[in-house]
Amino acid sequence: MNAMSDPISIIARKKNVSDPDYVLSQIRDGDVVAISGFNEITSPDYLIERLYRLYVKTGHPRNLFIISDTFPGTPGRGLDKIARMMYERGDRDFIRGMLIAYYGWSETLQRMVKEEWFEAYAWSIGILAYWFREVGAGRPGVLTRVGLGTTADPRQDGTALNETAKEKRTVKVRLIEIDGKEYLLYTAPKPRFALIRGSTADEIGNISLEDEAAYGTVLNIAQATKAMPEKGTVIAQVLRVARYGSINPKLVVVPGPLVDYFVVAPREYHWQSHSFDFDPVVAGRVIPPLERATSEIPLNERKIVARRVALELAELVKKYGRPIVVNLGVGIPAVVGEVAVEEEVQDLIVLTVESGTWGGRPLYGPDFGVSIGAFAVLSVPDQFTMYEGGVIDAASLGFMQVDEAGNVNSFYTEERMPGPGGFPAIASGAPEIYYAGLFTAGKGAKYEIEDGKLRIVSDGDIVKFVKRVQKIGCSSRVMLEQGKRVLYITERAVFRLTPEGLELVEVAPGIDLEKDVLAKMEFKPIIRREPELMDERVFRPRRMGLKDELLRAVRV
Repeated sequence: MNAMSDPISIIARKKNVSDPDYVLSQIRDGDVVAISGFNEITSPDYLIERLYRLYVKTGHPRNLFIISDTFPGTPGRGLDKIARMMYERGDRDFIRGMLIAYYGWSETLQRMVKEEWFEAYAWSIGILAYWFREVGAGRPGVLTRVGLGTTADPRQDGTALNETAKEKRTVKVRLIEIDGKEYLLYTAPKPRFALIRGSTADEIGNISLEDEAAYGTVLNIAQATKAMPEKGTVIAQVLRVARYGSINPKLVVVPGPLVDYFVVAPREYHWQSHSFDFDPVVAGRVIPPLERATSEIPLNERKIVARRVALELAELVKKYGRPIVVNLGVGIPAVVGEVAVEEEVQDLIVLTVESGTWGGRPLYGPDFGVSIGAFAVLSVPDQFTMYEGGVIDAASLGFMQVDEAGNVNSFYTEERMPGPGGFPAIASGAPEIYYAGLFTAGKGAKYEIEDGKLRIVSDGDIVKFVKRVQKIGCSSRVMLEQGKRVLYITERAVFRLTPEGLELVEVAPGIDLEKDVLAKMEFKPIIRREPELMDERVFRPRRMGLKDELLRAVRV
C-alpha cells in the first residue's frame, strides 16, 4: 500500500500539528475552553501561552470562558503567567469568565477577580471533576449535597466570586428537593474546545501519561468536550510521538478518537510539577527507599500544628487497630505528611491527596499534588468519589477564619481569595475533620519554642477566630447534622465543635490563656473546665515515638 494512502499516515498528517496557531485559530470569539491541570501537573502551558500570543497578534479569539477542575499552572507559569501579561497590558478582552477551583497560585488573578475584570466562579475540585464526567455522559450537571449551607448554596453566593458573576450568572447552582432532602445541582456551559496534556501521543492521537505525576481529569475533559449535542475539538500537548500501536493499551488514558490534534511542546513548557522538570521518582517509575528522617523539618509553629494533627490520626489507628486512610489539604495540613515520614508511620497513616495519589510522601506548596513513592494513583473524579462517599477515615484541612458557631471560611477574605480547592467535598465525606492552621495570620508573628513550651513573642495582625466568617466554606450546622467529630487545631490552642458552639479543650504549655488566646479572639469560646495541656512531645525537637505506639496497636 502506498504510504500516502495508508489510513494511519493520513490520520497522522492531520493530527500531528507543528504550528499550534493553525489549530488554536479555530477557537471562536466567546468560546468555552476547558483546560487540564492540577497546578502544574498536566497543565498544557505551551498551548495556554500560544493561545494568548495568538490573541495578542490577531485580536482573536477573545472573550473566552475558561473552565478547569483545579488551576492550570503555578506562580509564574501557565494561567498565572498569562494573567500577569494581561494585567500588564491592561487587556480585559481575552477572558470574559472563569470557573476554576483554586485561584491561590495567582495573586494577579485574585486581583483581577476583585477588580471585576471578568465574571469569576469557584467550585470544589471534586464538583468540577464530576461535572466534566457528567457532561461527558450527556447529563446536565452534578447533583450533590456538597455545598449546602455554604457560599456555594444559591441562598448565599451560588459560587459567584464577584459582582460581575452575580449579575451574569453564566454558571448556575440550583436548589433541588428529592424525597424531602435538599440537593444542589451545579451547571455550567459545555466546553467547545479542550486543551489537555499527556506525555506521549502515537500517530493517531492515543495519549499516555507515563511521565506525569498524576492523571488529573484529562480524560474527562476530553469526554465532556466531545459529548453531544455539539462535539467540540480536543487539542493535546505532548512531549513526543510514538508509532501507532506501540503504546501499551493499558497505558492509554485518552483514546485517539477523542483527540483531534496533538502538538509536541518544548521541554521548558512541560514540567512535571513546579519544582521538577523530569524526575522518574515523580513519575512513579522509581520508588525511592523509605526515608528515615529525624530532623529534616525544623521545629516551628507550622510543624507544631502538623504534629498535633498527627497525634489525632495516631489515636484513630489505635482505636481501629488497623492502618487508616486520610486526606491532607493544602497548606499546614500538607506538612502532616512530612511528620508522618519523620515518625515512620506513613504505612499506618495512609496519606491521600486530591490529585489522586495514595501513600508515599505528599509534597506541599506549589508542588502540592505530587507524592513521592505513592503506591497508587487514581483519576481526580475517582479520588473524589472516595472522599465524598466517606471511604476515608479522616481529613485535615486548612482554614482562614473560624467563627463562634464553628463555621469555617476556607477560601475568601478581603486580603486573599484562594478558592475552595478540594475542601467542600472532602469535608462533606470525612467522618472526622481536623482543621489545622495558625491562630493568627498576617505580618509580625514571632514564636519561641524551648524546653517543651511555646512563647508568643508577637502575633500576626489578622484575627482568624472571628464573630462571623466572611464566607462559609463549611457549615457547622451541616457538620453537626452529619455527626462528624470536628477539631480546630492551632499552635497554641485546640477547640472542638459542639451544638452550642466552639469549645476550648487544650492550650499549649507556656501559653497565657487570657493574653495569648482569649484576647486574640472576637468571641469567647465555651470553657466547661480547665483546658488540658497539649502533649509536650509536640514541642520537643526529637521524634514523638509514634511508630512503636502504632505497631503495638496494629498487632493487637
